[in-house]
Amino acid sequence: MILAVVIFALVIGSVIFHFASPWWFTDIVSQWDSVDGVISITFWVTGAVFVLCNLFLAYCVYKFRQKPGHKAVYEPENHKLESWLSAITTVGVIAMLAPGLFVWADFVTPPEEATEFEVMGQQWQWNFRYPGADGKLGTADTEFISELNPFGINPEDPNGQDDIVVNAPEMHLPIGKPVKALLRSNDVLHNYTVPQFRVKMDMVPGLVSYLWFQPEVTGRYDILCEELCGIGHFIMRGAVVIDTQEDYDAWIASQPTFAETQAMAAPDLAAGQAQYAICASCHGAGGEGNQALNAPKLSGLQDWYIERQLNHFKTGVRGQTEGDLYGASMVGMANMLVDDAAVRNMSAYIASLPDIPAQPTIQGDVANGADIYDRNCAACHLDNGNGTWYTDAPKLAGMNDWYFVTQIKNFRSGIRGLHQADPYGEQMVSMATAMAAKNTDDTKEMEDVAAYLNTIR
Repeated sequence: MILAVVIFALVIGSVIFHFASPWWFTDIVSQWDSVDGVISITFWVTGAVFVLCNLFLAYCVYKFRQKPGHKAVYEPENHKLESWLSAITTVGVIAMLAPGLFVWADFVTPPEEATEFEVMGQQWQWNFRYPGADGKLGTADTEFISELNPFGINPEDPNGQDDIVVNAPEMHLPIGKPVKALLRSNDVLHNYTVPQFRVKMDMVPGLVSYLWFQPEVTGRYDILCEELCGIGHFIMRGAVVIDTQEDYDAWIASQPTFAETQAMAAPDLAAGQAQYAICASCHGAGGEGNQALNAPKLSGLQDWYIERQLNHFKTGVRGQTEGDLYGASMVGMANMLVDDAAVRNMSAYIASLPDIPAQPTIQGDVANGADIYDRNCAACHLDNGNGTWYTDAPKLAGMNDWYFVTQIKNFRSGIRGLHQADPYGEQMVSMATAMAAKNTDDTKEMEDVAAYLNTIR
């Protein structure tokens, strides 16, 4: 009797929770309301089966409960009951699957007027490519991938020269127009998902998959990877911005073409050296750094990383957060670099300085630091701590251990990495938080990692 009541209560509670639950579909921003319809049909069919089966179970538990003088009847076959159950099951399965087949047919048949663009996923970031004035995307292949050509666009294909490349995890689309996303992966399985679009598709290395949709609501929405792709899977985040046509046109016009990225003039090291003179007062003539002035070692850092950090100081991504006193002092210095060319010249000159490893200042448990580094850091910064452009990870080995600890603390406390325009900083916030600590002033595990980095310098 008690078990029957429990089963009945479970059914009633489940139904109430379903309708009263705050967890439901996100607002839809594309034309794929048919996907919601198919999911709702599945809910109704499976929900009805759940309710009926469990109510029948509760009835049987009560009706045929053990009692004096009652003996169970063994009935191994009941052709009439089996026929009814088979027919009802068939109807239920058809009710769930048939609508999905019609939706799938639409899903794999993009409109002829759909504009193509490319999404490229790699550990653990997103990049995007749009057709240029010719309306055609050039061919691409992993054999052409390099630091200067991260998309692997075929330099001999004339259709690719005017392709618009967005080497950042934010894409834009115009409202009210169908688009077809061509999906590529540079390394492992990924999955392109925007929950509000209701459609997603795996990205398979060596293949080009696709999906299509039509944005219907302006706004900014998260891009997620819904295929487990490694240690950084949970931080592989991007954004799609649905614009009015005017805003989209302005944004796309501000992005570089492939030809422009390949024709960029070489940096002027002499000009960079002249600009660096004012930096040398803190960071040293050889970029060796000065802990007394909280000026980290710069020699050994990659030019692309230095360039990005200088631009972050110029644009307010760094140095504007409360508590970032030393970062604030860099804002004025960075703003002395009047244009992109000056930033590139300075970055190239610093990257050309001889890389003399910094002297260790921190002691720690090297074995524990090695374990933490291997689990959390090596996937991006490499086993040797040299970093790589592929994962946008700077060099750590041979750099200042005290500065490493300071920045990990800044990431963990929110002083650094939470600005919307700093997606890679956001990734570091998550990684820094993984270094267990009772409070933000506990630096033991950071120091252990720093001590280990000193051994691979």
